[in-house]
Amino acid sequence: MLTSIRGLSAATFSAGVLFSAAPAFASGSNEVITETPADEITINPELIAAAAVLETTVEGAPVLTLAPTIEKATAPVEADTANKVAGESELSFSANVAFATEYRFRGVALTDGEFAVQGGFDLSHSSGLYLGTWASNLDEDTVGFGSTELDLYGGWSGNLTEGVAADVGVIAYLYPDAGPGEFDYIEFYGSVSFSFGPASVTPGIAYAPDQDSLGGTDNLYLYTDVSVGIPDSPITLNGHLGYTDGFLTFTTDSEAIDWSISADLAIGPATLSAAYVGVEGDALIDPTGTFTDDAFVVTLSASF
Repeated sequence: MLTSIRGLSAATFSAGVLFSAAPAFASGSNEVITETPADEITINPELIAAAAVLETTVEGAPVLTLAPTIEKATAPVEADTANKVAGESELSFSANVAFATEYRFRGVALTDGEFAVQGGFDLSHSSGLYLGTWASNLDEDTVGFGSTELDLYGGWSGNLTEGVAADVGVIAYLYPDAGPGEFDYIEFYGSVSFSFGPASVTPGIAYAPDQDSLGGTDNLYLYTDVSVGIPDSPITLNGHLGYTDGFLTFTTDSEAIDWSISADLAIGPATLSAAYVGVEGDALIDPTGTFTDDAFVVTLSASF
């Protein structure tokens, strides 16, 4: 039985000093002060300097600011500062859903050629840590693990350097409505992705240690994914090659090779994928090809 790795706001009020050409009255006197033409008015620079640091606390009075202060307030704000002032959360939540003509994991059919409905939720932190869950229907008559697969996983992903990213974590494969016996198991995984312009290469490893559900043995999976985005188009071409050594195979020597070639078409938040999938091995224990026949799989998925 094989299952999968899923897969600033600031407001500044400024007021200038109002110089009026209208008559003014001296405080406590009836003497009329002669009107002075505006172009003969002189301003002591020292008063301006003093005004620059003046901030009244009288309720209802304006705050005096000068041009340099205004310029600073409207200068670009560093992203980290803006995020803190705006209260941007360091946590992000996302969801995904997919409809596939068949559920294939590492080349092996798990829905006996029938339609699969899949989806999950992810909670990520700005540090790169994440938790998630993913589920799919199964064909309970042929697979024998019940009708539902539920995956719970957690790990860390992020950039190591420019063009290089990593993803490490652990995943629990659960089968809540399976029959008697041990079916759930744990697997550790890791991958490194290298990007070159529109292309990327991702080698990875997944290891399930000895567990009762694996017959008291372990399972090792090695793989490489290659993706190339076609410039100026929403299309990405993909290739996958994987190698399994252990309990999770359908061969007499517990070794198998799976492969796929596919194309993805991005349509807004959705992706339409078409893939040709196969698995090979020495003496496949599947004479009727129920699990291991090559298949053409179409998937419509979306993330929110």
